[in-house]
Amino acid sequence: MLLASVMFAGMGACVKVASDYGASLPHVVLFRGIPSVLLLFCWAKFTHRRLRPPSWKLHLWRNVSGVTSMWLGFFAISHLPLSTAISLNYTAPLFIAGWMLARGGSQRDPVRLIAVLFGFIGVIAVLRPSIAEEHWFAAMLGLSAGALSAIAMMQVRELGRVGEPEWRTVLIFSCCVCLSSVGGIAVEGWRQIDVLAWLALVGVGLLGLVGQLAMTRAFGMGSALLTAALQYTTIIFAAMLGIIFWDDLPDAIAWGGMAMIIASGLLSIWRTYSEDRIMRGQTTVSMQTAASGTTSTITEQESRHV
Repeated sequence: MLLASVMFAGMGACVKVASDYGASLPHVVLFRGIPSVLLLFCWAKFTHRRLRPPSWKLHLWRNVSGVTSMWLGFFAISHLPLSTAISLNYTAPLFIAGWMLARGGSQRDPVRLIAVLFGFIGVIAVLRPSIAEEHWFAAMLGLSAGALSAIAMMQVRELGRVGEPEWRTVLIFSCCVCLSSVGGIAVEGWRQIDVLAWLALVGVGLLGLVGQLAMTRAFGMGSALLTAALQYTTIIFAAMLGIIFWDDLPDAIAWGGMAMIIASGLLSIWRTYSEDRIMRGQTTVSMQTAASGTTSTITEQESRHV
């Protein structure tokens, strides 16, 4: 996951370089999708795997939200300091926690309330000293990217629950990314760009692909909670790259805001995984009780222990 975080921070830096040297947003999106499409398509054909999903409905909503989030996120990276844009993109867990609070019931708890409150205070702290007045539009789009990413995450979770393999979800998403970029290029036309922009675009594709593979392997083999927590190091790596290459040195308030976003995201993730473990434990106990033909009462304290 640390490797994936470095790769994604580097990908963000390449997006910024490509934009600085004349590449359009459709160029960037196209090069982000092409390597994943080629690799996964060839692998699926070689291993004789089914490309067509059993249902397109969940993929439709996942790709509408995910592709739009990518476009908005790349736009924010192109126009904002790198650490600021990446921080806004990583607000997705806060939006998920806010959505759970809005639903009410057992999911409306003080832990999520604290996470959402402090997370968005962190967003304000990051934005206040970091951007000029003309950059507020890009900042709002970056925040919208985080919100749409939250929707995409929930749709990916639903796809996993119905048994859709991760590789097909990523392949269909990458195909939609490429199709959207082709549409963008057709609208605005092809433009001549600098050699450095081409090199940066190649970096976007390669670093994004390695990051995606590393992240998938991390979630597949390691602790899901630890892996989800480590992904926030992308903000730290992005801040370091911004300081080195663009002299974007955040002040104390901005650093504090980033720390609050990271801490709030970790708190939200921890709460979600804790609830999942409790629910899995309750389901296991219920199944065992039903199988033995006995009835039992599980107290709240025992459920939390499970």
